[in-house]
Amino acid sequence: MNIHEYQAKELLRGFGVAVLEGHAAWTPEEAAAVAARLPGPVYVVKSQIHAGGRGAGRFADDPNGKGGVRLARSAEEVRAAAEAMIGHTLITKQTGPAGRRVNRVYVEAGCDIARELYLSLLVDRATSRILIMASTEGGMEIEEVAAHSPEKIMRVAIDPATGVWPFHARRLAFALGLTGKQVATFGRFVEAMYKAFVALDCAIVEINPLVVTGGGEIVALDAKVSFDDNALFRHPELEKLRDEAEEDPKELEAAKHSLNYVALDGTIGCMVNGAGLAMATMDIIKLYGAAPANFLDVGGGATKERVTAAFKIILSDPNVEGILVNIFGGIMRCDVIAEGVIAAARELSLNVPLVVRLEGTNVELGKQIMAQSGLKIIAADNLADAAQKVVNAVKEAA
Repeated sequence: MNIHEYQAKELLRGFGVAVLEGHAAWTPEEAAAVAARLPGPVYVVKSQIHAGGRGAGRFADDPNGKGGVRLARSAEEVRAAAEAMIGHTLITKQTGPAGRRVNRVYVEAGCDIARELYLSLLVDRATSRILIMASTEGGMEIEEVAAHSPEKIMRVAIDPATGVWPFHARRLAFALGLTGKQVATFGRFVEAMYKAFVALDCAIVEINPLVVTGGGEIVALDAKVSFDDNALFRHPELEKLRDEAEEDPKELEAAKHSLNYVALDGTIGCMVNGAGLAMATMDIIKLYGAAPANFLDVGGGATKERVTAAFKIILSDPNVEGILVNIFGGIMRCDVIAEGVIAAARELSLNVPLVVRLEGTNVELGKQIMAQSGLKIIAADNLADAAQKVVNAVKEAA
């Protein structure tokens, strides 16, 4: 689960992470009122959406104007900047051409920036440890740094049995070129971030840029925090921070039915049981020249109702031009899948090609149910056959 920058900073502040003073505003008038309470003479007005690259982004109704992060030198300029953002659609590299509607802004005190650095914590699946990453290339997308200057990224893995120690932070501080009191300040900053990461069950905490001020202070100028969804049951207070307006409606609906769904940008809808089989299904669709429209794992014990819901979610995507159902029945019964697919296809008046590959428990019964349904269901013998048939069927339909 992702949250907005202002929410992330408020959480991190509670653990001792140094952030600038600022507040969220939902109207231009609120933004001006916030500025009046902040120390001037410079303020920063930031669009609040769940996407990076806001400063370099452009608004859909003003493509040649300023981006989603703007400087202001008075409360009136803050109001004007907020008015240009709130209610408008911001397009960045991460939003895609559709962009995201800005519903609120974050008004923050200005800062005397001497240097911009990068700092993040994430879970390293390879070592099963929390990895601290730092770079002197603050303000840039870390993917760009990794691609063109990988030597500028420092990594320190933290043993969960010991946690973070001062020498971890010193190693990173020296690599970043920090000196004198900055080293100790940076150490406290890293320790506070680590505490927040562990206590909140985070998936990532990213500070970009992390700035060194003219006075030598270390401050988080931006903050991105994402939580491990599987741990949210331990944090009901974090659930309240969810902004459903920033999430894909299809993914929200899938969560209500305990479905693992991720929207993608392809044209072949996929319904599969098991994450590994789902990944293999998406890969083979690519192999045969098309692209998956989604990742959807219905789970090992799905009911007819859950399968029907999954089918509806797939078809709610206007980009879907064909559907591939790939089920290996272990705990899952193939006849249950068949009944769910047929029920959804009839209810929604299916008008795109449907290819179904079934194997496992009650497979013959499942195939019989589909054959007797009267629907145009294309049966497949194996995964390769299924992928080839759905790709060809979509081409023929086009």
